[in-house]
Amino acid sequence: MRKPAKTFQDLLVWQKAHQFVLEAYKYTNEFPKQELYGLTSQFRRASISIAANIAEGFKKRGRKDTLRFLNISHGSLEECRYYIILSNDLGYGETEKLKDILQEVSKLLAGYTKAIQNSVS
Repeated sequence: MRKPAKTFQDLLVWQKAHQFVLEAYKYTNEFPKQELYGLTSQFRRASISIAANIAEGFKKRGRKDTLRFLNISHGSLEECRYYIILSNDLGYGETEKLKDILQEVSKLLAGYTKAIQNSVS
């Protein structure tokens, strides 16, 4: 049995989300310069939002508040899923690694959300 997380950094879902942010930054670094204020910026902001909302929700006192932040994180995750499709279709580089990490984050986030929903407050 896993010991309870003391900080958001102890959460496996946050660790994987952070890994996704780092990979998204590396990936978008190769985008054309004209995308700097477009797709590059949007992709990076959405990726950050996944991890940031997990972190912010971690310290919320009520289950309802925590779930609200996790819901925002889910939305940002799906936004990134679209940006991966778009950047692939635009020929901006190989997306398999990003897709794999995002899929893992998606599963972990769904599990974490379910655990919070089923927890006794």
